[in-house]
Amino acid sequence: MSDTPYIFDVSSANFDQLVIENSFHKPVLVDFWADWCAPCKALMPLLAQITEGYRGELLLAKVNCDLEPDLVARFGIRSLPTVVLFKDGQPADGFNGAQPESAIRALLAPHVQEPPAPDIDPLESAQALFAEGHIGEAEALLQLLLSETPETADQAPLPEKTAALILYARCLAERGALDQAQSTLDAVKSDDYKQPLAAARAQLTFLRQAADLPEVASLKTRLAQNDEDDEAAYQLAIQQLARQQYEPALEALLKLFLRNRSYADGLPHKTLLQVFDLLGSDHLLVTTYRRKLYQALY
Repeated sequence: MSDTPYIFDVSSANFDQLVIENSFHKPVLVDFWADWCAPCKALMPLLAQITEGYRGELLLAKVNCDLEPDLVARFGIRSLPTVVLFKDGQPADGFNGAQPESAIRALLAPHVQEPPAPDIDPLESAQALFAEGHIGEAEALLQLLLSETPETADQAPLPEKTAALILYARCLAERGALDQAQSTLDAVKSDDYKQPLAAARAQLTFLRQAADLPEVASLKTRLAQNDEDDEAAYQLAIQQLARQQYEPALEALLKLFLRNRSYADGLPHKTLLQVFDLLGSDHLLVTTYRRKLYQALY
């Protein structure tokens, strides 16, 4: 038996109920097969995959011909596999032998209604696009989402809108619209999004700082000449954070903390905590470097 309600075994005892009666409501594909038939075993998973793809608009009934000789005789099955499509109580189409997916779908097309498109959460899509670095696409999707979820003065912000605003601010920050990103974050009043809000603020902070710092190449040159140049080490870490190069930035900040804890009133330690906020407590880098920081502290 299958785990899906759209695929099931049938016998002579329940064939009329499960196939004939059901076919008045939805097309039913009947697969006549046998355990000794190699093409049957090759075809069966393909039929199951196609049926599941229709998400209830098509049913698949399986007849084990070795166990159901009455059904074999009733429908004149002469070779295996044989697949018959029932519709409105009658065989409507079918085929013999293993067939490619394209041929099976062509047979089904005139008889089976295409399944409805799955609901796609626009916020989840935007989050995925942002994570993959497709900032412009994520921003466009968020603009559409925010325009479709207006709120009145006496209405609390919708949770989806709050999350979208925070992510929208991150998109703005990534493309350099830092002031607009800041005003967008300032508009978020909810206390339910402390971590995403802290992450967005940390990102914006690093981008603002990086804009006023020397170029990466210049900082690397300074460190090549003096690997204990604390200022250059810290500034390079900020440039790396602004470019989402988190692992080398964390390593540099931890190294600087171990070498000079008092640098700029403990700035490396504070920055490490900001990066932890940015990445979130479940991030592997956060787990690793939080442990290293704890060991350094205690």
